[in-house]
Amino acid sequence: MTRGPRLAGREFFSTRTVAEALAGFRPARRTAVEDVPLADALHRVPAGAVPSAAPLPGFARSTVDGYAVRAADTYGASEALPSYLDLLGAVRMGAAPDVAVRPGGAVGMPTGGVLPEGADAVVMVEHTAETMPGTIEVTRPVAPGGGIVRADEDVAAGAALVPGGRPLRAPDLGLLAAAGVTSVPVHARPRVVILSTGDEVVPPDTAALLPGQVRDATASALAGLVRDAGGDPLIAGIVSDEPGALEARLREVLPTGDLVVVSAGSSVGARDETAGSVAALGDVWCHGLAIKPGKPTLLAECSGVPVVGLPGNPLSALVVFRLVGVPLVWRLAGCATPPPQPSTRARLSRDLPSAAGRLDVVQVALRDDRAEPIFGPSALLSVLTRADGYLVVPEPATGLDAGREVEVTLYG
Repeated sequence: MTRGPRLAGREFFSTRTVAEALAGFRPARRTAVEDVPLADALHRVPAGAVPSAAPLPGFARSTVDGYAVRAADTYGASEALPSYLDLLGAVRMGAAPDVAVRPGGAVGMPTGGVLPEGADAVVMVEHTAETMPGTIEVTRPVAPGGGIVRADEDVAAGAALVPGGRPLRAPDLGLLAAAGVTSVPVHARPRVVILSTGDEVVPPDTAALLPGQVRDATASALAGLVRDAGGDPLIAGIVSDEPGALEARLREVLPTGDLVVVSAGSSVGARDETAGSVAALGDVWCHGLAIKPGKPTLLAECSGVPVVGLPGNPLSALVVFRLVGVPLVWRLAGCATPPPQPSTRARLSRDLPSAAGRLDVVQVALRDDRAEPIFGPSALLSVLTRADGYLVVPEPATGLDAGREVEVTLYG
């Protein structure tokens, strides 16, 4: 990872674009590997490709109900001039065939049945008729390999059932089960320590607030984003603004986490301790992102543990963590490319001004095929709760015109 300069006094802003942060801030840390049962492996990230010990499905089988045949015996068959074949028997599901297909013969086949010896295709029952006992007529030819899958057509022996570095999906679990894999070596869930700062911040269970106090809403929301990204959040409490308190607390929690997130305290101000505290313990990669909301974001690495310092306003903190922190959680868990978020296309309902040189993240509500921007102070979480998703105004743009088609990233 390319390191930024250590901080000196209050001259600590080294602004980067979001694209630079995603491409350049790549700590080498990865979580340990553990075996988990297949039932618990959904969305976990395999530590490496999982090979198949044997070919799948393991035997040539029918993909249709019909008759196993030699394809050559059906060439030229038509409604007007069908091919007539001797019915030699039938294959039972879940059992090896007790009959072979000889020239001029056919064997009844269920979908999924084992292809009998001598056959190289299965003609669909819709293209046959049993005109007399022991004889079928075929009214359409079938090519070799038609209506069947080979023994190794799903997966060849030794080939990867699932790749490493990609979260497991439901079909992956099915393929692993088909190969007899009952446990998977995956990266452990990243342990994400969440620290809140500020004398004005009090725990959510505070019954009555004193003047100037606010309940800690950001930590709970960040924990939800961490869980969505496959992490294990640990809300580690509130640190006062007393000089040295945050540095001391960071020293305590750094050995316990794979990622430390400091909520608030990352902007320029007399009481803000995050930048100086982190600089005293490690290297600051950047302090400032060209994004609105969320400019005073800090990215650093201390003793091999990445640290993210977020703005104090809840909306800003959550916007930035979704864009930068969530991919980092996935990367710590061994995911080479974080899974894409669902999105949709919509028409912008109004002009949207912006400033060139920064990424603007705008919350939107979807009404039919229209995206309606939602505005409000970055201290208001309700702006996020009313939004169906967000759109991004790229750095070079000075705004977007009403009626323009935009991509809206959807909230789950």
